[in-house]
Amino acid sequence: MDCMKFLTLLSPLAFYFASLAFAGSDDLSAEGGWRSLFNGEDLSGWITPKGEHNWQVIDGVIDYEAQGGNLRTEESFGDYQLQIDWRIKRTEGTLFSAFQYNEDGTYKTEANGKPEKVKIANADSGIYLRGVPESQINIWCWPCGSGQMWKQNKSNDPRVKKAAIPIVNADNPVGEWNRFRITLRGDHLRVWLNGTLVIDGSFPSMPKEGPIALQHHGGKKKSGQWTGADSLVQFRNIMIREL
Repeated sequence: MDCMKFLTLLSPLAFYFASLAFAGSDDLSAEGGWRSLFNGEDLSGWITPKGEHNWQVIDGVIDYEAQGGNLRTEESFGDYQLQIDWRIKRTEGTLFSAFQYNEDGTYKTEANGKPEKVKIANADSGIYLRGVPESQINIWCWPCGSGQMWKQNKSNDPRVKKAAIPIVNADNPVGEWNRFRITLRGDHLRVWLNGTLVIDGSFPSMPKEGPIALQHHGGKKKSGQWTGADSLVQFRNIMIREL
């Protein structure tokens, strides 16, 4: 086989097997190139939103109560592997109407053709992998599970629409910690949640690079009541390896 053809074939295969190895490993110390994006003490290396906010570090974790805006890294990233632990602390407010999805990423519908919804207790956040909504993976309580790429699910391309929906709901119950393991190279994204592959697809509209952002969502109404889809979340153990 021609050398260049061999290398062209080897590159995606190496990416695939490296992704699998990463997803199955609990100890990153044996692998080179990893570094922490969160020191467990303060928000050094992160840019807090302008104005009032309550992003803070409590007992070694990043804690948020849905007041302010997104928290983002000072650095921008292109291709990388990321490990990040998160948990929804609790749900508040009124029950939220969540869409139901088919396997192809389209809405399940009722007999009248309208989207089928289910009332749930919900909290809502996410991670922008390259700084914009087109690169966001969701954190929430929806039946489809966390990891969904909300903006990409609106695509007119059926392949993108399907790839944006989690393969399976792998979330732990509210209050328990979860772990995302993410491999992003070019426009191809693979996401494991608690050891289960939930997203595996290409998303051409993602930018080539950008900061990593922890998403703000929701907040309190003038009455003081939570909206029912709020970022009541914590994050820890944020590790990255650039590819």
